[in-house]
Amino acid sequence: MKVVLRRQSKKMSLMDITKIFSMLQPREDEEGTRESEELNQVVSQDDYQTLERLLSQDRYKRVINSRSGWGVPSTPLRLAASKGHLRSLEVLLAHGAEVDSLDVKAQTPLFTAVSNGHLECVKALLEAGANPSGSIYNNSSPLLTAARDGDLGILQQLLHHGAEANVHGRVPEWAANSAACSGPLYLAAVYGHLECFRMLLLYGADPNYNCTEEKMIARIKEPKTLLEICLRHGCRREFIKLLLDFGANVYLPKVAVEKMPPGSEGLELLLQARAHPKSLMSQSRLAVRRLLKQAGHAQALRRAGHPPGAGELPPTPALAGTQRGRCPPQKLCPMPELKAALMLPLHSMKQM
Repeated sequence: MKVVLRRQSKKMSLMDITKIFSMLQPREDEEGTRESEELNQVVSQDDYQTLERLLSQDRYKRVINSRSGWGVPSTPLRLAASKGHLRSLEVLLAHGAEVDSLDVKAQTPLFTAVSNGHLECVKALLEAGANPSGSIYNNSSPLLTAARDGDLGILQQLLHHGAEANVHGRVPEWAANSAACSGPLYLAAVYGHLECFRMLLLYGADPNYNCTEEKMIARIKEPKTLLEICLRHGCRREFIKLLLDFGANVYLPKVAVEKMPPGSEGLELLLQARAHPKSLMSQSRLAVRRLLKQAGHAQALRRAGHPPGAGELPPTPALAGTQRGRCPPQKLCPMPELKAALMLPLHSMKQM
């Protein structure tokens, strides 16, 4: 079955379950064929040389996107991605396997590779054109999975290839409340993944609600800010500090001071921030960063470098050789004053 995920900005409001299930049902001509079973067998063993030989024959190449197997029938590409068999995966892609084909759970091979923590397979799929956002027919996304699992390398690859840092679980409008606190920043905070938390902020994740859709926030009865969630879950002070340094609104959280544990460092940081507002220059620089994100220049935020003292982060592959803290010549940062505006004045931030 050839179900190809097209890149599109159109969003689903309500899922047509009947349509989805009918679309994902295997066709009669792809059930139990000997050729597809053989392909899956050699992929399962990562016998990439035999796989290459089989796919040189038309009768095997015709079923390269067919699903077979027990349990969850899968294409050979999904099977290779789930097992982390990079060499077989590369052979399949070279012979024209659909990079965003869906399984019966509406998951792409990329989603499967992310879920199983196979970084090299993730890289290969993204370089072959896989959609970093996964399938619109699946409620989750590769980025949410990587943020929850704390896999910094995979998270970085997804963001670098265009995954949205403010993504949230896909739900119909009547279930908007269930989308609250479902963004990758919330997941990284609750599971204690500080480096993933920082990476998301560097790629433009909203530090207030991890959401830029005002209509969605308005539909939620009592939306919880990231500051509030971090305080309630007892997250380390570094999480609070990052949110403050990246411009979180300190007056949004509804925090009952008397209910907080005594000696809470996070609460102390929040109260200090309320007592000492940021300077106009600091707020202006934060505004420039937000505008760059809205204008589709999220990569400029990463290329501009991270706040001084925030700790080193591994460079993205495409940025190798670029000095940290500098913009590439005239491409994303044509004016010296814009480059200066991107550098946040976070003098209070210490090494984490």
